[in-house]
Amino acid sequence: MGEGQLVGNGGLEASVVVGESSIAMTVSRRRQPLAVVALGIGVDGVDLGAGSVVVRSSEFAVVEKWFAHSGKARGEHLVDHRELRVELHHAGTGRDWTIRVRVSADGVAVRYAMPELPGTAMLTSDNTSLDLSAFSRAWVLEYQTWYETPRVGVDLADLEPGAYGFPFLARSGDDYLLVSESGIDGRYSGAHAAMSGTTLGFELADTAVEIARGDVTPWRVFVLGSLAEVVESLLVDELASPVTPELAAAEWIRPGRAAWSWWSDFYSGAQLAQQKRFVDAAAEFSWEHLLIDCGWEETWVPEIVAYASLRGVQVHLWTVWHDLDGPEKLAQLALWRSWGVAGIKVDFMESESKDRYRWYDAVLRETARLGLMVNFHGSVIPRGWARTWPQVIGYEAIRGSEYYVFYDDAPLTAEHNVIQPFTRNVVGAMDYTPVAFSAPGRVTSDGHELALSVVFECGITHFADDVAVYAERPLAARFLAELAPVWDETVLLSGTPDTEAVIARRRGDRWYVGCVAVGDRRVVTVELDRLGLTDPVAWIVEDAVGGLAERTVSGRSFEVSLALNGGFVAIVSDGQLFRSTPRVAADAPTVVPALAVLDADNTAVVTTTAGVRVRVAPGWSAEPLGHERWRIQAPSDLEPGSLGVVTVESTSLPPAIAHARAVVPLVAGVHRVSALPMLAFQNESGPVERDQSNGGGNPADGSPMHVAGVYFADGLGVSTPSSVELYFGGHAGRFTARVGVDDETPGTRARAVVSGDGRELGSVVLEAGEPAAELDLDVSGVQVLTLSTREVAAGDPAAHVDWASARLMVMEGIA
Repeated sequence: MGEGQLVGNGGLEASVVVGESSIAMTVSRRRQPLAVVALGIGVDGVDLGAGSVVVRSSEFAVVEKWFAHSGKARGEHLVDHRELRVELHHAGTGRDWTIRVRVSADGVAVRYAMPELPGTAMLTSDNTSLDLSAFSRAWVLEYQTWYETPRVGVDLADLEPGAYGFPFLARSGDDYLLVSESGIDGRYSGAHAAMSGTTLGFELADTAVEIARGDVTPWRVFVLGSLAEVVESLLVDELASPVTPELAAAEWIRPGRAAWSWWSDFYSGAQLAQQKRFVDAAAEFSWEHLLIDCGWEETWVPEIVAYASLRGVQVHLWTVWHDLDGPEKLAQLALWRSWGVAGIKVDFMESESKDRYRWYDAVLRETARLGLMVNFHGSVIPRGWARTWPQVIGYEAIRGSEYYVFYDDAPLTAEHNVIQPFTRNVVGAMDYTPVAFSAPGRVTSDGHELALSVVFECGITHFADDVAVYAERPLAARFLAELAPVWDETVLLSGTPDTEAVIARRRGDRWYVGCVAVGDRRVVTVELDRLGLTDPVAWIVEDAVGGLAERTVSGRSFEVSLALNGGFVAIVSDGQLFRSTPRVAADAPTVVPALAVLDADNTAVVTTTAGVRVRVAPGWSAEPLGHERWRIQAPSDLEPGSLGVVTVESTSLPPAIAHARAVVPLVAGVHRVSALPMLAFQNESGPVERDQSNGGGNPADGSPMHVAGVYFADGLGVSTPSSVELYFGGHAGRFTARVGVDDETPGTRARAVVSGDGRELGSVVLEAGEPAAELDLDVSGVQVLTLSTREVAAGDPAAHVDWASARLMVMEGIA
């Protein structure tokens, strides 16, 4: 072998030796070898690791401070690394390239650079590979781009060749090695582990990646040490790029706990009343957030945002990645933020390609600009964005509780759960959506389920079950109310990936201990010495016959009898154990009028509470006029009947919110009702559908409107009971429609009612199979028209009703 270079940090060292045909790095602790890593990259099909010579090498310290807004340890941290840069020249191609090696107290990382590359080239392989012949066991998952296969433990001698996802954990005696990546962005593609024999290689997601001058790969990360050192490591975040100063100080980043209705009621995202119920429970539990999953409708999102804000609860909205793909679609984020929405959950990215990482870049930049928190689902694993983009408070990349919704064969084993804190959760936030007491076919104990809320860390923890299920279990409800929204410190107290994980997380002067276990009943002893307490008292919630039981103990250790696949939680402190109180409702800011009509110049004036912020949609503006008055300016190209939301926020954190709506008045002529915005709606099954039947509980899941065999091209599809409010502004003369029970609900009936400003104007009883009734009503002077459907008699099954061919004749408008 040829020339060698050495870099060390504390007891950990990395030695790089450049030979004629290969380059190798040996990682040692106090001169005892731990791992051997082959180094090199392929550029334009040529292996630069063969035939390169050292031009120069340098070593320097990397010392940086950074602030973690969430994660294992919120607060300020110090990066204290040593970096070795080995600059090389490849004689065959004339290319210059660099190997960068970082050494910290708990690991080593490698990335490659081409600082003088002219133009672009193609990275065709990353030839970094790790020799695992000295390791005996590993904990792995079969690779898929969204990381939702089960994790399992396997002896390395029995591990099949193939593709495995990061992080990859291996054991050699008492030493553990966790392999992953960090520092990724749209310049790169991701990689996964490719196992062949006892060699772990890095396989790129893209066959070839276009590269330019500078770094050409992310960091390949090797965390080394005891299990506690691996679990507590922040190396993946430390290696990531620093955050911009303005984002580092962002007070709007608010980690916490979230109520979430989708898991327990698949179609509830379309139901405003259900979302209000979950907000009320979140306030009672003192949680911080509400996630509205698929089915939400922009008509009522401002209402739930305002309702939740007065209880200190912030609203997050679910969306699909391709609905944010491209500048025009990405602009929706600014619209949602203008309503007071605090964050988004983006789903189904399911790719490690460079192109998809460029999509991530765009979303990260825009959410940072707007002040939106982000939770990525169907996503890649964390690779350091907790430092670079701290608004990212969650990732899925885990087979979590949603699998109970899609399968009934107990897909979530205790073995799978126990492995996570030693592998996936080491590298960052993990939105498993824990505590699924009502999961069908569950094989874990109640104590195990409750403990997932502590053992699994995520910047935003969405609790899976219906909030009523928690309320029915007083001990679980009390613990989940006391559970901290963010952690100051994380400690592994005991366990292994094959047995149990006992994790302690601190917030202030209280420690929260959680244990999840796999296997038979047994007793575990929990030693508290690492928590630094003087005279600790522990409140323990553990498995008991028929549910959960509590007890309080004193001392520096305690024992717990674990159930089969069991677990427990505890709150431990030298001081007060219980502090949670329900959130007290705040006063709403005011904005009047609540419905402002825009004048001929598309402007209106509203009056607000003093000292508030005003948000409007993109393309709109809000100009302060003094004396709490604001001029709202709408774009000039809005269609008649269009609505805009004016959002008023207090300056508190989180803000209390109120809304007004600004409307473009209707003009003379005939207007298709299904094209008009709704002021509000209620509907038994999903949102009100435009130009299709109600269908099921999801948006846009209806069929062509079909009443007694006759098809209709447009209208509103609803399900009884329902109501739709439309603003007419007093300019309309007549309302006409063909209303009937859609053929998709045979054997049903309903009463359809038309009201104007609260006064009934007409009604009709509808029977399935009968032709649509013709309505022609005088609506002169009506400001708000309400279309409602009701049961004919109590207990009638829901009928799908079509307000077909609905038209509004405006005799007098404002042009």
